[in-house]
Amino acid sequence: MATGTFVAYFRVSTSRQGVSGLGLDAQRETVRAFLNGGAWTLAAEFVEVESGRTDARPELAKALARCRVMGAILIVANVSRLTRSVAFLSRLLESGVEVRFCDMPQIEGATGRFLLTQMVSVAELEAGMIGERTRKALAAAKARGRVLGGRRENSAAIHQTGAPASRAVRTAKADKRAADLAPIIADVKEAGATSLREIAAALNERGIPTVRGGAWSAVQVQRAMSRLPT
Repeated sequence: MATGTFVAYFRVSTSRQGVSGLGLDAQRETVRAFLNGGAWTLAAEFVEVESGRTDARPELAKALARCRVMGAILIVANVSRLTRSVAFLSRLLESGVEVRFCDMPQIEGATGRFLLTQMVSVAELEAGMIGERTRKALAAAKARGRVLGGRRENSAAIHQTGAPASRAVRTAKADKRAADLAPIIADVKEAGATSLREIAAALNERGIPTVRGGAWSAVQVQRAMSRLPT
């Protein structure tokens, strides 16, 4: 029985499917059937019109950002709707967002991430073997006198001493969260919010928590927006 807050991600391969709902309605019905019963909330849904062979997924990036700021779970109708790319799946696993696949309900929580990791590991092994064969071929070409690559400068000299590690980690986390909030704030502004107070109220209405789980104020919005690129 499903519980918690979910963000749905739907993908169709063509603009015709996106307009007509062909394939999209079936995905929505699959998600509704999966969530049937239990104490759950579907906070938002994002629709991508993109080929499964393409890794550029702006709507998925927005969905993952929404999951991170809300502590929500990404729900997808089936694995093939998300990706067939191993590299893309690896980045998804590194995003810090829990994913539920309606066609693979056993892939859930820590066990699910482990199973997905094993699936990726098998594919990475195959990729590594291909890479090894490529390196051997390049070495053989070099042995025959062929010049490979170009001049590279030593980059060791560019390292600089920065802030303490703990401060750097906190800064990186704050910047990443601000980046996740950026598309949500942009949507709020497009909806008509202009002042910091109005943006804070809109974030609260959407159920977006602050980093400490409380309600937004104008000051907190200003701090978050100050981290966004100008």
